[in-house]
Amino acid sequence: MNSSGCARGELCLYWGQWRAGGNTRMVCALLPLSCDLLGFPSVRRMGSVSEELSLVPLHQRPELLEACAKLLGEEWGKSRASRLHTLQRSSDAFPACLLLLRSRGPSETPAAREGPCELVGHARLSRVVSRPHDLFVESVVVARALRGQGYGRRLMEATEQWARARGFRCLHLTTHDKQHFYAHLGFVPGEPVQNVAFLSPAISSEVLRLFSAPSGAATATTTRPWVPAAPPPPLAVPPPPPPLTVIWARGVLAESSEQSLLESPHRDAKGLPIFWMKKDI
Repeated sequence: MNSSGCARGELCLYWGQWRAGGNTRMVCALLPLSCDLLGFPSVRRMGSVSEELSLVPLHQRPELLEACAKLLGEEWGKSRASRLHTLQRSSDAFPACLLLLRSRGPSETPAAREGPCELVGHARLSRVVSRPHDLFVESVVVARALRGQGYGRRLMEATEQWARARGFRCLHLTTHDKQHFYAHLGFVPGEPVQNVAFLSPAISSEVLRLFSAPSGAATATTTRPWVPAAPPPPLAVPPPPPPLTVIWARGVLAESSEQSLLESPHRDAKGLPIFWMKKDI
């Protein structure tokens, strides 16, 4: 609800005074309230019942752990124990599992945040190696019974706002067949990146810097003396050059060709085409 007694998402009549040239006039305007202001939950009225949407980290609502594991399991399978183990790692230090919740109540009194709610969707954010201002988005899912009602867009918009409010500037993700949906949200084809599945608060920034360094790079913490390897024996016939330059990121094969929304040169671990996308926020 706002100060005028209206719920966000409906048309509200605003009125007031306007002064010009020493004269005072009454003015009014009919304005839609479809945006979330100052990060407040979105409220829309459906008949005599209001619907409130809010985005909260799973580790702040641990009672929803089982429901979240069930939601993910219905979409991608895997064992319940595996899902619970991954979800229990959610923290402010990342990865962070974000839940889109829906609660309903009489339109005169919007439902309280801590009251009964329905799990609408889930998105998981993790850090990106060597990119301190980037986050990787994965496990984006909306409950099957609620699809086609705009909740996917609301989930992604709320996730973007959550990340931007914490100082992050870019989101990355991969998709097999939803590239057009993400393009409508402002995502564009991007390059493969390496995400960090789990960060412990005990890991220092120096250790992370070393982890992010290219393989084989010399570091100041090396304690063993460097011993040059014996040169390999000469080859009678040099091997032919590889047909493509490839790299691996998150277990995904990425070829050195360009991608579009219609075709991608990248392949996942099963050899299926996969689209890498990003968005500056």
